[in-house]
Order: sequence, then structure tokens, then C-alpha cells
Amino acid sequence: MVPLTLGLGPMLVFWQWRWMRTGNEMFLRMTKFWGKIYVINFIMGVATGIVQEFQFGLAWSEYSRFVGDVFGAPLAMESLLAFFFESIYLGMWIFGWKRLNKRIHLLALASAVFASILSAFFIIVANSWMQHPVGVELVDGRAVMTDVFAVLTNNTALAAYAHALFGALSVAAGLVVAISFYHLWRRRFDGIDTVDAKGHVIVGSAPEIVGRDKLDHKVWLRSLRLAGVLGLVAFLGLFGTGDVLGKLMYEQQPLKMASAEGACHTGTSFSVLSVGSLGSKDCDDITPILEIPGVLSFLAKGDFTTEVPGINELLPVYEEMYGTNLPDDEMYGDRAGEEIDYLPIVEVTYWGFRIMIGFGGVAAFACALALWLTRKGTVPLSKWLMRAALASIALAFIANSSGWVFTEMGRQPFVVVPNPEETNGIFMFTAAAVSPGVSAGELLFSVIAFTLVYGVLLIVEIFLMRNYVRGGVASAMPEMAAETEQAAKATRPDDEADRPEDADDSDKSRRDDVLDFAF
Repeated sequence: MVPLTLGLGPMLVFWQWRWMRTGNEMFLRMTKFWGKIYVINFIMGVATGIVQEFQFGLAWSEYSRFVGDVFGAPLAMESLLAFFFESIYLGMWIFGWKRLNKRIHLLALASAVFASILSAFFIIVANSWMQHPVGVELVDGRAVMTDVFAVLTNNTALAAYAHALFGALSVAAGLVVAISFYHLWRRRFDGIDTVDAKGHVIVGSAPEIVGRDKLDHKVWLRSLRLAGVLGLVAFLGLFGTGDVLGKLMYEQQPLKMASAEGACHTGTSFSVLSVGSLGSKDCDDITPILEIPGVLSFLAKGDFTTEVPGINELLPVYEEMYGTNLPDDEMYGDRAGEEIDYLPIVEVTYWGFRIMIGFGGVAAFACALALWLTRKGTVPLSKWLMRAALASIALAFIANSSGWVFTEMGRQPFVVVPNPEETNGIFMFTAAAVSPGVSAGELLFSVIAFTLVYGVLLIVEIFLMRNYVRGGVASAMPEMAAETEQAAKATRPDDEADRPEDADDSDKSRRDDVLDFAF
């Protein structure tokens, strides 16, 4: 949900700015339709995201005690600066149609979008500190911030932030491309648009269908073309920022790099596919099926010859630096004194890494294919291709989710990963981070409960999205129905046009009310 909000916002600002500058109704329609999708997604994002704030105290109290001095600053900035501005200005934009000056109205949207992007920065700063703690010192068993600038300019945070923004843009681009493709296909299916002998579109109109005029064709075609280009730009950005993150990961979390590759032994080759027990510590039965020489070295160091240490070589190093057993301390509960397993769940990191790259690449291919298919102004009249386009919405979402799963699971067994460049003792095992008074059964119950709640919210969002998407631009501009009705009146015989019920415009004020957009 959050990536879609982050990625769709800048497009909305651009379209509304173009409408303000040119007065072209096409851009107004684009702004209102995609703005409706944006608002629905934003509200669902708030409803699901607010729960995360409570988890710090409910399930991770020891973690909160350890990092509270560090997390307080970015989370306060996120709440007071970003989230506050986001909520205020988005409300002004939603309810400000026809009430605010056009420039002020656009400024409200731009402010809300900027605030959401700023909010993401502070969240990623906090998350990246867990991956690479800087600007702190250990005081009485707690991480105390000594340099807020170092925390805000953490190299891991800057790279991860750029990567997340490009990922968000890819999600939004995929959604816009797919929905626009569907409506272009629908126009052809309904016989509104046709093609000539060379396959070029002949744009038609259907006055009896609300919103299906010639301008409607331009709305979907321009939306698709712009989003398709942005989707390709996002993929290139993801490739570049992902390369930077890979090199930082090699320096800061080498075992995560090895587990992502399933590399048991030191080498230079990247395994596209391996078989065997990926979770095995000794890795003896893992067999690479397809390897690309030098690629792993390039991901880690930017050359094709550097030997990248494997799991078997790294585990003894971790054990020497951080111990072989958890401390015999009550904060570890039943796990006190247990042997530490420094190896993440390799099945998750290995496949999470590949799903992220694979689905991201297919999403970019879908954008490129959509651009090629619409080069003559419309899309093929193929039902399976239309269904494939709609299914492609999930590609970038899956890639984004897999990337985050890989990032978070790859740092286990740490909740705060030790910084190899410093020896200040700033790290924390996940086993020590949980709330001591919360039982496993209570955690399981809360996970099940929240999963059900989130499932219901997902169903609600899909239902709302489906209704508004199928309704097209008219679903976001109720006044278009009134215009269609007036056009129909003009074509009726005079005796029918003079009927009392036709003259009744009791609901006209409701259609014209600015609140229609919000509702």
C-alpha cells in the first residue's frame, strides 16, 4: 500500500500541474481518477500502518528500551513533520475542489505528496540504523545517540531510501499501465475504437455511455505511455541503487550476502539456481545448477575476480566475534545459554532475493511490452492479453515485498546488526528484543488476529478499487453523468423533454457538490 502511495503521488502532482497550466480537461480527468485510487490506498495504508506503532511497546519492549534514544528522533520527525503535513494537506486537497484557488489546491497536493516522501525517509533511516548502527555509543546497556547527522546520513539509509523510492515508482507505474490497458481494451471490446488496415487506431465515442468520449481515449493512452516510461526508469534506478546496496551489504553484513547466494564456499560465481538443502549449515549437498562466473564478485566489489567468502568461512568469524552461545541472562528467557545460529533461513533469503529480481525484471518487461503494443494508439483485442495486463499489477508488489522480506530476514539472528567498522558493542539479538511478559501463545493469537483484520481491509480495498476502476473516469467525476443526461435530453422529442421528471434536477446539486469527489 505504501509503495503505491509514494509512487502515484508525483504523477498526480504532474497531471494537476499540467491541467492548471493548460486548462486541458484530459489532465483534469487523469488527476481525479488516479487521485481517487490514491486516496483509497492512502486511507488503507494509514489504517494498517498505525498498528505498527503499538508493536514497539506491546511485543518489542526490550528492543524499544535498547533503541529508544535513537529511534525517538526520526520517528518524532516522521510524526510531527511528515505525517502531520500529510494528513492536513491531503484533506485540503480532497475537499478543496472548486473551493480553493487552483494554485493553492495544487500546492496542497504537492505538500501532501512531499510529506509522504519525507515520511518514508525517516522510517527508512530508523530501519537502516538497525542494519548499520552509526552515531551512537553504549551507555548502561542502551544505545545513546551522539550524532544525529550521522544517523540521518547513514550510507545504508541513503541507498535504501533511493532504492525504496524507485521501487514505489515501479509499483505505481505497473498499476497505471495495467488499468489503462484494461480501459483501452474495453473501448475496443465495446466497439467504440476500431483500427484501420495498418493497425492504427480510429478513435470513436459512445454518447450513451458516461465518459466514453474521444477524450477518454486520450486519458488512458497518455496515462499508459507516461507510466510505462516511468516504469522503465524505475527499473534502471532499482538496478543502480540495488548495486550500491549489494556492495554495502558485502561490507556490513557478509553473511547475508552469502545466504542470498546460497554460497557455502568462497568463490566468484553467482548461482542462478541451486538444488539441495539450503538450510544446511555445512552445505555439503547444495549443488549449483546454473552459475554465471564473476557476477557474485561484481555484486560484492565491482570487479569479476574478488573472492567472496562463503557461509562455511564466515560462521567461525561470527562465532569468534560475538560468541557461540546466548548470554545466560533472564532477558533471553528460555533461550538463555542456547547455541547461537548465525545463519539466516537460507531458503527465505535465497529465494527472496531471486523473486525480488525476477519479478522486478518481469514488471519492467510488462511496461516495455505495453509501450510497444500501444505504439499505434490502442491495444490488441485479446482477452487473455488484457487479463495478463491486470495480473501484472501484482509483479512489482511481489518484488517489493520480497525485497523487504529478504532485507529483514537476512539480518537474523540480530535485530540490530553489529557494525563491523566499530567495536562499541552496539548490537542486539532478536531473542533479547521481545517483551518478556508476552507468551508465545499471545503472540500467535495477535498474529492471527491482525492477519484476519488485514485480510478484511485487503478485501475492502480490492472491492473499492475494482468498483472505481471498472467505472472509469466517471466514477471520480459524477458531474459527467449529468452532462450525459443533458446530452440525452437534447436528442429527445420535445414532448419527452418537457416531462416533469426530466425537468427535475433534485439531485443535481449533489452531483455538483465538491464532496462527490471525496465520497
